[in-house]
Amino acid sequence: MDLKNDERIEQLGLNGLKIIQSSNLYRFTSDAVLLTKFASAKKNDVVADFCAGSGIVGLHFYALNPSCVKSVDAFELQPALADMCERTVELNGLQEKFKVHNVAIQEISNEFNGKFSLILCNPPYEKPDSGEKSLSESDRIARHEIAVTLKEIVTAAAKNLKYGGRLCMAHRADRLVDVLCEMRANGLEPKRIKFISAKDKAPYLMFAEGVKGGKPCVKIEPQFYN
Repeated sequence: MDLKNDERIEQLGLNGLKIIQSSNLYRFTSDAVLLTKFASAKKNDVVADFCAGSGIVGLHFYALNPSCVKSVDAFELQPALADMCERTVELNGLQEKFKVHNVAIQEISNEFNGKFSLILCNPPYEKPDSGEKSLSESDRIARHEIAVTLKEIVTAAAKNLKYGGRLCMAHRADRLVDVLCEMRANGLEPKRIKFISAKDKAPYLMFAEGVKGGKPCVKIEPQFYN
């Protein structure tokens, strides 16, 4: 497979799978990998990866649960990242399992209404006027709520999940209330929460799972030290 000058192939370390990464575009972090380990797989899961970037979340989740995942649809707004994601799918010979869509979350077609049993999302964490300013355009879109907001992501997830489907999302720990309020407002009942921190530090990251039509009862899982 032909690579662009700024690209390299990296080993995923699972089942021989690989991923294309670029030095000029947004690169995934450990948050994405930890999210895939937080999300639980069920037999014949029909999965969506929102804000997919280079495709790490959907690909890593599949690598961890190949016998459970029926299909993965990756949705990514940035054309260059969506193209890189699609070429990663081809590199791994997974065209029958994965489909890549270069589309904004707010504009996902109605054909996906109620389709997914699981939506994974590692979204932009920062509000538009906060966080680091000296970023590339690709990094700014991936890290800040410029092109899509938390509310828009959760609203789209509620629309695209089937009844009983799960949304598993990563976010900054200090935005826990924002995430849970948006989930409940859209009929996704928070069911699991997990905090991530460096040793002897306050949590900096959280994962939350909301279930469409779920009954109120949330489980706080043991904290993970990264």
